[in-house]
Amino acid sequence: MQRTIGDEQEWDTLAALFAKAIGPGFCLYLSGELGAGKTTFTRCFLRQLGVLGPVKSPTYALVESYTPPNAGCSVHHFDLYRLQSPVELHYIGLEDYFSAGAIVILEWPEKGEGVLPLADIVCTLAYDKSGRSIHCVAHSARGHRVLEEIG
Repeated sequence: MQRTIGDEQEWDTLAALFAKAIGPGFCLYLSGELGAGKTTFTRCFLRQLGVLGPVKSPTYALVESYTPPNAGCSVHHFDLYRLQSPVELHYIGLEDYFSAGAIVILEWPEKGEGVLPLADIVCTLAYDKSGRSIHCVAHSARGHRVLEEIG
């Protein structure tokens, strides 16, 4: 799936499609340059699930967890930009966050290469002439079903 996103309303629309299609145990990785829209997408996704408070990038904390009223599970938002070594992920109890009952959205997955489990979908975000582009690739049967549903 590939789309061009022009403004935050279009991010909200795409995030709404993802929020309806994915559920507990789903893993979504977001890759791309600084400022390409990874945190914006995550913020829109969480809003679609009913999170009303601020959604900030967990650049320094590595992970922020939410319990959205419309998700039926926790959502863990990772930002690995400042990670020095993938081994550091073991120190924060990475395995616990990837439980079957949670949705994981993870920015900068390349920083955790070799330690992270496979994602259901990997989305690459980039600058585009008319805004941003997002290209999503499924890596599991669940991921394929979601991308088919989203269209």
